[in-house]
Amino acid sequence: QVQLVESGGGSVQSGGSLRLSCAASGSFLSVNTMGWYRQSPGKNRELVATITRGGAPFYTGSVLGRFTISRDNARNTVDLQMDSLKPEETAAYYCNGHMVLHGKGWGRYEREDWGQGTQVTVSS
Repeated sequence: QVQLVESGGGSVQSGGSLRLSCAASGSFLSVNTMGWYRQSPGKNRELVATITRGGAPFYTGSVLGRFTISRDNARNTVDLQMDSLKPEETAAYYCNGHMVLHGKGWGRYEREDWGQGTQVTVSS
């Protein structure tokens, strides 16, 4: 059983900041790439940022220079610092993790897991 639990969502005014956190717990060997996605009503879920286990970040273009993703491998956590937020970034934000799990015998495999989402509301 694996759980990804987000925290830190809320309401801010345009130009404000929020910090999202996600912690992975349960039975797994390690976590490879972790990331954050968001989904607004009526729209598809979109990638916001990812970070490899080695710490290499990737950002979707619209958040470059405003959002910062970081992780702590010892604690199996990933954070997203969001600055200069815009009203159009109002959405449910989801944590994503590529979990490395025990397979049969000595094997292992990777599975993608999601958190339950945390709401971010940016008012103009």
